[in-house]
Amino acid sequence: MPPRDEQDFESRRQQIIDGALQVFSIKGFEKATNKDIATAAGIGSPGLIYHYFKDKNDLFGQVIEQRLPVLQLLNHHENEIMTKPPKDALIIFGKAFLGGLEHSKSIALMKLLLSEAFRRPEVADMINTVGPSRSIAFLTRYLTKQMSLGLMKPMNPGAAARCFIGSLVVYMITREVFRQPDAQQINSDTMVATAVQVFLQGIEISPTDNNQA
Repeated sequence: MPPRDEQDFESRRQQIIDGALQVFSIKGFEKATNKDIATAAGIGSPGLIYHYFKDKNDLFGQVIEQRLPVLQLLNHHENEIMTKPPKDALIIFGKAFLGGLEHSKSIALMKLLLSEAFRRPEVADMINTVGPSRSIAFLTRYLTKQMSLGLMKPMNPGAAARCFIGSLVVYMITREVFRQPDAQQINSDTMVATAVQVFLQGIEISPTDNNQA
């Protein structure tokens, strides 16, 4: 168990991240002030934030990394997932990717990321470095490995990764942004299972394929 002072440091750090998530979700990145974040986090001084984070960019990046389930999955289980068979790996990845839809704060964060990315290129670069680029890079590596093992048809793994993730992104947008009634009737587990099934039917090598080779 970490020493008490380390536990206190991390507890306060997470407290600030939660406060920042609340403020960023309401005001956006540019309009959020340290005073707003300190008030939301329940800490006495806005300057205390810099004891835990280098600047607002650092804090914003940590909010994304710490509060998006798919990034937590990659932080702690990336090597393990790389060893799993395609169906298992894609279901685990897909459920984590959509995991934020189960929490109102995470939904607000995802909406914020979309709006900020469209409006401010510099913020889009920051978001991409922390989130989307990591997710796509991981899935590309995984698919490349499966293709090299002869378990998947040879194709551009980066394009294939985007095909899989794209189906999940469309689900998120139609459910939470456009609020389409039929999308809201599809739960996350069903969406992931369907996306995995459709994806693997197109990319996996079946016994028939091997017999014809």
